[in-house]
Amino acid sequence: MHVPFCRTKCDYCGFFSQTDLRPADAFVSRLQTEARLRASPRDLFGTLYVGGGTPTVLRGGLLEELISSLRAAQPLSAEAEVTVEANPDDVTPGLLHGLRQVGVNRLSIGVQSFRDEELRFLGRRHTADQARAAIGMARDAGVTNLSLDLMYGFRGQRRDQWLRSLDEALNWRPEHLSCYQLSIESDTPLGRRVASGTLAKAPESKEHAFFLATSQFLTARGYEHYEVSNFALPGFRSRHNGLYWQRTPYVGLGPSAHSFDGTRRWWNVRSVEDYDAALRRNRLPVAGSERLTEEQARLECRMLGFRTDAGVPIPLLVSSPLGVAALERLEAQGLVTLRDGRAVPTLRGMAIADHLPLEFAS
Repeated sequence: MHVPFCRTKCDYCGFFSQTDLRPADAFVSRLQTEARLRASPRDLFGTLYVGGGTPTVLRGGLLEELISSLRAAQPLSAEAEVTVEANPDDVTPGLLHGLRQVGVNRLSIGVQSFRDEELRFLGRRHTADQARAAIGMARDAGVTNLSLDLMYGFRGQRRDQWLRSLDEALNWRPEHLSCYQLSIESDTPLGRRVASGTLAKAPESKEHAFFLATSQFLTARGYEHYEVSNFALPGFRSRHNGLYWQRTPYVGLGPSAHSFDGTRRWWNVRSVEDYDAALRRNRLPVAGSERLTEEQARLECRMLGFRTDAGVPIPLLVSSPLGVAALERLEAQGLVTLRDGRAVPTLRGMAIADHLPLEFAS
């Protein structure tokens, strides 16, 4: 469920959202309509992820109302993982209590950094102290499945500074950590600074070194490095994101949200106004769709599999002599290992995960 509102836009963010919060009340009503239109009594969902944008900008009980109405429209399993993304300066004891009352059992806090100068560079609206306070409140409120987002790979960022941020995060022993390498999108303030020459991207060698240091630091402290950017204590991997990587069918609600039924993908309009207009007429706000060919499906399996410690089934890679040769070459280079009928990326392979599928292009 995509809530497309933010108080301010971060300088690196290329996701769709808007800072005008006035349509928020009407948006909640429209999203409830979309949930009803898409509801299928034969489906029982195993996860719910409320992201954005910034879902926690919805005040006055709107976020809780939204989650409750969605659960009424489309039942979730009794053991469902229900995640809400939160910005640190939105977190209050009252919010945490309300989320718990509507069945939220996993909280993802967008910390990004424990250094104020880095937060200012990223255009974040919270401070390091607000991040610390939010995490403390979450623990005090009994949150037992806590995920923290952190970001690295800035120009000028030092390895020791980044490792200190990781070490500080571990003070709260979060069950999950998402450590994202800063990606410069062209249509963002940071992207425009890079294009104008006023900001330089970090060199690939530095990004690679930070990636390896992050994995080594966290795995040495008990975390499983199960996807390129994701680490979890045993038993706390993100079930929701794991389903994406396994190409399990999912339904996306809200402007710009994507859905997938196993063979076809479709996406909603990228506009709050157009989304509102369609649902006022009880029409689904679909902007476009595509049906994947068998080759596209195989490519997706390779691309997603090589990003995780599950890897890719070997038969998907060796359907031709060229595929056999490519797999042998990657194994010899120490980029994949063969285990239980799958080609699993090593740490070095995971560092260049996006390049591995290209070795098997038909």
